[in-house]
Amino acid sequence: MTTHLALLRGINVSGHNTLKMEVLKATLEGIGFLNVQTYIQSGNVFVDTLEEHPAKVGFLIKQEIFKVFGHEVPVVVIGKEDLEACFRNNPFLKASEVDTKKLYVAFVSANLRSESINDLKMSQVKPDEAHIDGSRIYIKYAVGAGKTRLDQKYIEKKLNVTATIRNWNTVTQLLKLYQER
Repeated sequence: MTTHLALLRGINVSGHNTLKMEVLKATLEGIGFLNVQTYIQSGNVFVDTLEEHPAKVGFLIKQEIFKVFGHEVPVVVIGKEDLEACFRNNPFLKASEVDTKKLYVAFVSANLRSESINDLKMSQVKPDEAHIDGSRIYIKYAVGAGKTRLDQKYIEKKLNVTATIRNWNTVTQLLKLYQER
């Protein structure tokens, strides 16, 4: 049995793509996922399954959400090791005085080369900062997530990937939940 963390993008935001977590949980259990656990309303879902391939798990979840709710919801699926590496490798945590409220992680659907940072054209989003590490983009917002061009749409357009962004507090809580499973 493998535990996967599915990160759903763009649900329960400003009244769009509304999904109640208890209904989503029941829906996913209905197609065979076990020990389904959600965290907050923004689309963080743990599932246990015999399926080992994250892309297949993401496809099944995306397909069922569309079938049952009619929402086209991108899904990025990550494993426990991915989340642990995310926590260990955040370069912005190495600063002596870092405001973790300005730290975010964009989880993307493909492994990126470190040179992909050039494709993000960071000069267009200064003073925000970003660092690429595989299928993660660590982000440090200068002002905040609500006042930046470096958002999920920007990342997807520049890098031709599916992306979903979580704040550092959520990443930390998801890792704790993963470790408790």
